[in-house]
Amino acid sequence: MKLSKDFIAHQSGDDFILVPTGTAKFSGIVKGNSTFGFIVESLKNDTSESEIVSALLEKFDAPEDVIKNNVHETINKLQGINAIEF
Repeated sequence: MKLSKDFIAHQSGDDFILVPTGTAKFSGIVKGNSTFGFIVESLKNDTSESEIVSALLEKFDAPEDVIKNNVHETINKLQGINAIEF
């Protein structure tokens, strides 16, 4: 899976913003924290949910089940706005 070319990712201070281009069906802005930003940045290259979880486990000191849940939830939300291509 990969971030759709219809979305642009931008970091502003501690916030991470995902903005649709004019061709996206979604209208709005998605704002998240550094974990969200890491997930979106990972999606700039073709990757899998498990690869993102593994990378986050190396970066953050958090329980694996919490990271898995956060990644899964974020990916589901991004799928819901068509921000991910398979």
